Amino acid sequence: MTFVGWTLILVFTALIALLAKPAGLWLFALYEGRRTPLHGVLGPVERGFYRVAGIDPAREQGWRTYALHMLMFQVVTTLFTYAILRAQAVLPLNPRGLAGVGADGSMNTAIAFVTNTNWQWYAGESVLSNFSQMVALTLHNFLSAATGIAVAFALFRGFARAQTKLLGNFWADLTRVTLYLLLPISIVYAVFLVASGVPQTFASTIDATTLEGVKQTIVVGPVASQEAIKMLGTNGGGFFNANSAHPFENPTALTNFVQMLSIFLLGAGLTWTFGKAVGNPRQGWAILAAMLTLFVAGASIAYWQEAASTPLLHGLGLSGGNLEGKEVRFGLAASALFSAVTTAASCGAVNAMHDSFTALGGLIPMFNMQLGEIVIGGVGSGIYGFLLFALLAVFIAGLMVGRTPEYVGKKIEAREVKLAVLAIAILPLCILGLSAIASVLPAGLAGPLNKGPHGFSEILYAFSSATANNGSAFAGLSAGTPFYNGLLGVGMWLGRFFIIIPVLAIAGSLAAKKHTPATAGSFPTTGPLWVGLLIGTILIIGGLTFLPSLALGPVADHVVSASGKLF
Repeated sequence: MTFVGWTLILVFTALIALLAKPAGLWLFALYEGRRTPLHGVLGPVERGFYRVAGIDPAREQGWRTYALHMLMFQVVTTLFTYAILRAQAVLPLNPRGLAGVGADGSMNTAIAFVTNTNWQWYAGESVLSNFSQMVALTLHNFLSAATGIAVAFALFRGFARAQTKLLGNFWADLTRVTLYLLLPISIVYAVFLVASGVPQTFASTIDATTLEGVKQTIVVGPVASQEAIKMLGTNGGGFFNANSAHPFENPTALTNFVQMLSIFLLGAGLTWTFGKAVGNPRQGWAILAAMLTLFVAGASIAYWQEAASTPLLHGLGLSGGNLEGKEVRFGLAASALFSAVTTAASCGAVNAMHDSFTALGGLIPMFNMQLGEIVIGGVGSGIYGFLLFALLAVFIAGLMVGRTPEYVGKKIEAREVKLAVLAIAILPLCILGLSAIASVLPAGLAGPLNKGPHGFSEILYAFSSATANNGSAFAGLSAGTPFYNGLLGVGMWLGRFFIIIPVLAIAGSLAAKKHTPATAGSFPTTGPLWVGLLIGTILIIGGLTFLPSLALGPVADHVVSASGKLF
């Protein structure tokens, strides 16, 4: 551990706190449907889309209609992506003549990108053509991120409005977020990446001669355009198998730092947007304070463990921390910080191999996902997932003081609590249930390349990643099989939409209620006491669920590695 390493973590955290309000202001304008400086140029595009699609953006929807339209859109785009991947061999921009992707692999990938998971069982540079990368995948990097923000907007309206059934228009929210937020930032971001050395070309390969005089064929393509929205939209799917450890995706320390900032930017901004939407920005700051407290704790533990290394490496005379699976151009601190950022958000991009982390260092990315990726979280999904825990926290506070719980002017009653519990429960049910299936069936046991507790960790990490819609992996799991493609696809779909539907139902229930003015007996939800209660609720409800599985995986890993033996 070094002073520079700790400074990196603290400066990054401070910048996120500083950027939350500027990002939140722009998001709030889109939430309200107000005119932005980009409307003069992009307004005609938005109106043209509505005319072609037959959409009236002013016609608002109740929660059931909002949810139905959202789900129909996801199903159609899943089938669209599946068809492109299957037909890849006959589609354009495929100069290497890559074959179509198999049925199970195509469906897994389509679900992965529609759900903002971006789980990749394949090496992108050897399986997918430029057309598939651009049309089948990058398209979803925009739309899945916009869907998450749209759902967050609907929940904000549920808190902010009173005695109404209307939560906005899904198509209008989706279009405005894509057109006025994700697209313009991604264009500027992609130009920065190109200037930094990231390829952006329709060419498929280039030939190079090594210092030894050997000819080498290097895959290139439209990388920068995918990389920008991959990070900004907390998608995480890489153009290359090595993801952000590849120099063509993440060439310098500066691009690495900007990528981490972009992963958190919109998630942090949405906390301020929520506070502004409910008429009290302090509510948003309280949420962000709880998020950043959990994040700094996790990043610090990951850095500490990677810098401490393992007894086995010490016994071999290797000092300087655990550098296995890390890029030396980033080092220990930036690698550990990136691992905490990408799993605190639902991004899943990696600049180091998490499978090579120490046992307890690898525990942090896994634990971040098992909390539901609400520590900043994915764009939209982070804040609406966090608000589920906020509802449970005020419910607990209400039980302690003996009165009906209230949150931002709305009484939280049995219906909201039941729906919140239902949404939160899907995570442990899928993670533990699907991991158990894979741990006892021969097809599942054939996946891990390591045996014993670390092999179980590889399985557990995969289903934690899939259900939490993260997409990163302990790379020691051979997951490109019909068994894993199918089971992980189930986890991704359930983990996304079995949370969104209860969230929208909660939004509809809250919107129908009247506002309740705060009184002297109301529990305060903006100060340090509230932040502490939030963190405690998250750790107890979100964390204790997974202690049995953690004891079998990462904790057992640590015990074995501490004994000086290999996993």
